[in-house]
Amino acid sequence: MSRWLYRALLCCAFPLIFLYLLKRSKRQPAYRQHWRERLGFYNSKPNSAPLIWLHAVSVGETRAAAPLIAALKTAYPQHRFLISCMTPTGRATAQELFADFAEIVYLPYDYPSAAGRFLKHFQPSFGVLMETEIWPNLTHACADHKMPLFLANARLSEKSLKGYLKIRSLIKPAVARLAGVLAQSEMDAARLKQLGSSNTHIVGNIKFDNLPDESAITHGLNWRSNFGYRNVLLFASSRDGEEALLLDALASWPESLLLILVPRHPQRFDEVATLIESRGLQLLRRSAWDEGPISNHVQVLLGDSMGEMTRYYAASDLAIIGGSILPFGSQNLIEACALGTPVLLGPSTFNFSQAATEAIASHAAWQGEDIHAIIQQAKYLLTHTDERKAMGQAGKSFASAHRGATQKLLSYLPLAIEKPKS
Repeated sequence: MSRWLYRALLCCAFPLIFLYLLKRSKRQPAYRQHWRERLGFYNSKPNSAPLIWLHAVSVGETRAAAPLIAALKTAYPQHRFLISCMTPTGRATAQELFADFAEIVYLPYDYPSAAGRFLKHFQPSFGVLMETEIWPNLTHACADHKMPLFLANARLSEKSLKGYLKIRSLIKPAVARLAGVLAQSEMDAARLKQLGSSNTHIVGNIKFDNLPDESAITHGLNWRSNFGYRNVLLFASSRDGEEALLLDALASWPESLLLILVPRHPQRFDEVATLIESRGLQLLRRSAWDEGPISNHVQVLLGDSMGEMTRYYAASDLAIIGGSILPFGSQNLIEACALGTPVLLGPSTFNFSQAATEAIASHAAWQGEDIHAIIQQAKYLLTHTDERKAMGQAGKSFASAHRGATQKLLSYLPLAIEKPKS
């Protein structure tokens, strides 16, 4: 009964899809492209060679998938690869990382006919959904087509669990038909079992296996040499409303401080630039910076670029992780730790609950109850070099100790393709 109601609601919502895409395209014109793919129609020619399909919603999941895709490429060199996304930024990231060997498309919305067209066109040997993607109609379609579908690097917060349990009659049958759930932690596994997962294994978080790019680190260190004598504080992947809180908390601006502010979403770059200038602060945009020496009059470097977060971390003395100040659940803190950049967190970390808890216990990160506490700790650490360096070294050790999830995860997948399609 729940599936029929879900399908009926999807049918009623069909006209709203294009209104939604048009609305999003006002800030991100790329949302006007590839609409046919959203309904399961693709231009590529069918290919009989065996194919591995991996779905990653947006930028974070796409970058997290890199070590798994590399391992699969090595293990199955005869297979083609398909990477599906849901957002233009995720698609652009996938193009940047995987376009030389994989086809990049949008996954269709969760209509039974669209899911059927997707599976008929690509005929994957098996599929991997990254993190918390649960699409009931797609999951049932995969099972009906005898196509194993795995939920990998799976995580589920207590908040998300409560939301899913409100529609358990729809979600539980879908989760039960997954070929396997490969969870990040014991807590994630326990919550997913409440949603109906039976073939569940704990493999760890593959984001720890994303090794820092040495060339990007060198590039970032070269940037740092052009910042002069000043301390450099990075606000990484900031979310809507958090920038204003930070700028207000830094109202008495230290002359010795350069703030690098990198918003999470590119459509907000101009909005954040206006916010900075409205406070009378001297702004330099990354897009306007020639990478030469930065004047001491510049107070904020706005990171209005994509794919350069490693450089920003390498160029900074200390990083505040966006999404943790307001209740967004935090953005990824693992990359900063792996690079040896000390991490400051706000109170909201449910998206990275275990990683945050363990990073704090390892003294690789520090958590404050609000932005004022965080700024006070930042000022303290920026003037206590030894403690800051100790945090950075602890971050590297913490990240190193948690690597290896990719190989564990990979060990559960080969049975799905012992007999590749001819």
